Amino acid sequence: MKDLIIGSHVSYKKDTQLLGSVEEALKYNSTTFMFYTGAPQNTARFDIDDSLTENAFKIMKENNIDPNNVVVHAPYIINLANNENKDNFTFACNFLKQEIKRCDKLKMNYLVLHPGSAVKLDRNVALKNIIDGLNIVLSESQNVIVCLETMAGKGTELGVNFNELKEIIDGINLKDKIGVCLDTCHLNDAGYDMSNFDKVLDEFDNRIGLDKIKCIHINDSKNEIGAHKDRHENIGLGTIGFDNLINIIYHDKLKNIPKILETPYVDSDTKKRVYPPYKFEIEMIKNKKYNHNLIDDIKEFYK
Repeated sequence: MKDLIIGSHVSYKKDTQLLGSVEEALKYNSTTFMFYTGAPQNTARFDIDDSLTENAFKIMKENNIDPNNVVVHAPYIINLANNENKDNFTFACNFLKQEIKRCDKLKMNYLVLHPGSAVKLDRNVALKNIIDGLNIVLSESQNVIVCLETMAGKGTELGVNFNELKEIIDGINLKDKIGVCLDTCHLNDAGYDMSNFDKVLDEFDNRIGLDKIKCIHINDSKNEIGAHKDRHENIGLGTIGFDNLINIIYHDKLKNIPKILETPYVDSDTKKRVYPPYKFEIEMIKNKKYNHNLIDDIKEFYK
């Protein structure tokens, strides 16, 4: 059986860049990973060091991490859905273009994007704005596939259901440059039943096509189905549950798709530090066995 393609969000720092990201991923026994090319909340970006990228690729090869499975996440501040301020819309388009160029320079194939929020606009108008924005941004020359993330429906988010994603994708000129990132927490919070995932996949296949799924964010949820709140939980501690998530992770139709954990860091008992859970969650997932002492084991390991 081919190795499970599982990893987590990792850091990407100015001094170590992609090399540091790979080294962090290996600490968690990951076979892939996801990173932001800068802070997700702002536009501050530093130049990419090609020598660090080359060293990162060397280490990935030595440790059987396929760079084709590594994922980049676009910053949250990009909102293509709202064009009330034309300058802001133009800035969002230009910044997304820059992120795509950074991904190309890093030789990364997938860039996950939150579709955007309507704010005060009608949802249909906002969906048209996303289509227009992506048609401005996407180019034949890019290698990167922009993956629209399924959203929980918090506030005025778009991409809350497969119909909205289909409408966006149908309006894109360069359809080979667009894909989808499923997020299990977001799907649950949007109202999809993760305990009946075959039905969810069938609906996605009928609406959009399974070939468009390029990445999956694996998260449990703090919320009941349909809550529209988007609050991630550690694997097995939420309302989706360990067994349902294992079923999704190991689903035959998704075996070649990168799975990325975005679960919360664990607070230390003193509340002064937080610890990444990924090493332990990945171990549980690979063993297909839930660790009832998950949080205590994480705290013990890092203290």
